[in-house]
Amino acid sequence: MHRHCSLLLLLCVTVLSGCGYMLGGQAVQGVRSVHVAVFESQSFRRNTDYLLTEAVQKEVRNRGLYRLEEADIADTILRGRIVDIRKSPLSETRFDDPRELQLTVGAEITWLDRRSGQILSQKTFPIGNELTPQISSVTFAPEVGQSLATAQQEAASRLAASIVDLMEVPW
Repeated sequence: MHRHCSLLLLLCVTVLSGCGYMLGGQAVQGVRSVHVAVFESQSFRRNTDYLLTEAVQKEVRNRGLYRLEEADIADTILRGRIVDIRKSPLSETRFDDPRELQLTVGAEITWLDRRSGQILSQKTFPIGNELTPQISSVTFAPEVGQSLATAQQEAASRLAASIVDLMEVPW
């Protein structure tokens, strides 16, 4: 009985020691801080640039891999530009009023090492056939009380998660 307990304890210690496994992402070597610049936007939809900037900052804070800093002292700078925002009806009532709508946000991202000038990551999240619906596309139904404002927030959060994924070292 004592031997079985000892083996079980040894097994638990081995498993808990990690064996090289890690939960979550891993930071880029030598990068400790990032400045998230306000996203640029040529869209007529107001505040989407600020919503996306805040969502990216929140996602960086939540993951805890990097500190948010001012541009002049951060190791890296994350810049982005909203390239397109589309709101399109998915279904309509018999009177042609939109019943369910889809909001899609596309953006270009550049992550730059401020110290060396090297581009660490660059990606475009376009709108079109190649867009994965999980990236930045959300549906909402005004008939049941959902609004464009909540859809914009959700789209910004989804796109922010994809953007911060680019800032992690791949497995």
